[in-house]
Amino acid sequence: MGGGEQKYVQEAFSSNWVAPLGPNVTGFEQELKQYLQTGHSLTALSSGTAAIHLGLILLGVQPGDEVICQSLTFSASANPIAYLGAKPVFVDSEEASWNMSPQYLESAIKDRLAKGKKPKAIIPVHLYGMPANMPAILEVARRYEIPVVEDAAEALGSAIGQQACGTFGEFACLSFNGNKIITTSGGGALVSAKEADAAQALFLATQARDEAPHYQHSHIGYNYRMSNVVAGIGRGQMEVLDAWIAKRRANFDRYRQFFKEYPFVHLQPNPEGYFSNRWLTAITLDPRSGFDREGLRLALGAENIESRPLWKPMHLQPVFKQSPYYGVRVAETLFEIGLCLPSGSNLQEEEMDRILSRMKQYLH
Repeated sequence: MGGGEQKYVQEAFSSNWVAPLGPNVTGFEQELKQYLQTGHSLTALSSGTAAIHLGLILLGVQPGDEVICQSLTFSASANPIAYLGAKPVFVDSEEASWNMSPQYLESAIKDRLAKGKKPKAIIPVHLYGMPANMPAILEVARRYEIPVVEDAAEALGSAIGQQACGTFGEFACLSFNGNKIITTSGGGALVSAKEADAAQALFLATQARDEAPHYQHSHIGYNYRMSNVVAGIGRGQMEVLDAWIAKRRANFDRYRQFFKEYPFVHLQPNPEGYFSNRWLTAITLDPRSGFDREGLRLALGAENIESRPLWKPMHLQPVFKQSPYYGVRVAETLFEIGLCLPSGSNLQEEEMDRILSRMKQYLH
């Protein structure tokens, strides 16, 4: 927490405006929109997963439809496809950013079209805060007239050039879960390029209640709206967002300096012109070095320092084992040799010293 959150939460309690909707929800949406410097509309929701779900609904995804999704990601990127009875089609990563490969994206689209199935949407992900190659992905998407739902859950504050992540797709999701760059404890937002879509998202997120003095429903709705109290936490977090990004990037720089001694350790690449919030610092270890991801993870864990493997690709997950996959072994290899290091905004200097000391012991 940054310290300013209590002010907004107290306002919610003092005014007795606790339930969904209220000044904090409206204020949080406006502040996010201003931060993203976009004309897109923002709808504050209960989670980033809810945002992807609503985005796919608004694109008309139906049971039996196909949706292309980046394979190297958390399951929340793909689960909403299954919520709708649709089928995920997974695409490999590019080495340049670890995100969706435009080359394999096009291969997937061509093959699905040849099989008589045009995908209804494409879900690229900005992995660990690193922007995906949105210019190339959007070019492929436009060529085949397939809309993009951008998963920017990990990338608030990241950008390509002057354009913020979360403003490239027809829809995008943001997440304010407890582990994100800022948190509302749990929450998210849907970014919509069209105001009419945002209005429909708001309608669906509030149980799709028709205009009537009684409770009447002509559509299936969802309890997806963010509460006024939670939004108050978000407003306080917006005050420290830039400071938290600076701290995450400082953590990354400290790791980068440390690993100069170890040429067999590689940090997540940063393509030219891409600005990453460095939500997580992630590395790979060249297996030819004699060191490996699991060895380093266990060495850190023995000192009560938590690290984790990269996301296990979705096409390797038991729940999605029957889904089509296009690519080679980029995502699989990254999972096998990659590790996420402690990266929190509240990481103290002495804690970083202890992490680097333990890694030095292991890598020598």
